[in-house]
Amino acid sequence: MIDNIKEFLIPKTLSIKEAMRKLDISSRKVLFVTDDADVLFGSLTDGDIRRWILSGGSLKNKVDDVCNKNPHTAGLDYDVSDIKHLMVREDIESIPILTNDRKIHSILFWEEVFSDSGGRPAHKSIDIPVVIMAGGKGTRMEPFTNVLPKPLIPIGEKTIVECIIDEFRQFNVDRFYLTLNYKGAMIEAYFTGEVRPYTIEYLWEKDFCGTAGSLSLLKGKITGDIIVSNCDNIVRADYYEVLELHRKNKSYLTILSSIQHHKIPYGVVSFNEGGEVTEIIEKPEYTFPINTGIYILNVSALEYIPERTVFHMTHLIERLIADNKKVFTYPVSESDYIDIGQWDEYKNVVNKLKL
Repeated sequence: MIDNIKEFLIPKTLSIKEAMRKLDISSRKVLFVTDDADVLFGSLTDGDIRRWILSGGSLKNKVDDVCNKNPHTAGLDYDVSDIKHLMVREDIESIPILTNDRKIHSILFWEEVFSDSGGRPAHKSIDIPVVIMAGGKGTRMEPFTNVLPKPLIPIGEKTIVECIIDEFRQFNVDRFYLTLNYKGAMIEAYFTGEVRPYTIEYLWEKDFCGTAGSLSLLKGKITGDIIVSNCDNIVRADYYEVLELHRKNKSYLTILSSIQHHKIPYGVVSFNEGGEVTEIIEKPEYTFPINTGIYILNVSALEYIPERTVFHMTHLIERLIADNKKVFTYPVSESDYIDIGQWDEYKNVVNKLKL
């Protein structure tokens, strides 16, 4: 039970953008919204914000527009057995404990409630293979990659590619494809000879085919959907939910995006034709979704990829949209996107993946 609840409380007048920032640093990924009298108004998760963004809502709005105004709660006389049943039945990980005047006294989290039974349940399984694009030169991480291929760069006691595999193993993925080219023999040798609880098949590019070209090697090998991941990033997402959204939308391709916040440390000058200044915006902040380099593809999308040709994911997306095929996105928070592929972030990544 959490008694020091201040870090989990936000006022209903807070902007959604500011709430996203607070969610990013929260260890529990949930906030509780209160009114002016500190009475519970609602709860807020990244799922609430995701649905708001996908519906076209603005991040400038207040959290009272997006929060769940009917969260599950319990009173001070709660029964732990009832709480357990509620959490399992409704698939929720936190319940605020309220006083008689509906102020939050404390918060119960799954880990504490089920501490005697092994903690939170495992993720739901997904039934599709993962393709990891491991054939690039890793130029962002030179000179290290002049000797060692980027997928084998160590993150703690594992390699980058193993960290990526481990993320998908949480969803019981047991089939992986690695596209290989640059120093590919070293990568194949690293995995050869050790028994692992998953299979790896190698797809060899004869030439560098871009960020999507080597996927043409999968034609005739798979049916249904696949996850495609580059070897630079890890995205912590509920891939079962992502796959459900992808299939519900009958999407040819779903892009995992990350909501990023960037503040310009200068005043930005706006002017019209001729140079007349119309406005100066002091240190503006911009929020936008970026492409994380992780996708879910329907096998039909592979038919749009030419063989033995340099072809990038951006080309594939452009072709699909031009042919009126559905392309969707699944946004995640800034903190759930981990960029491994550049040196100035390397130590931060090592520390983050240890958490």
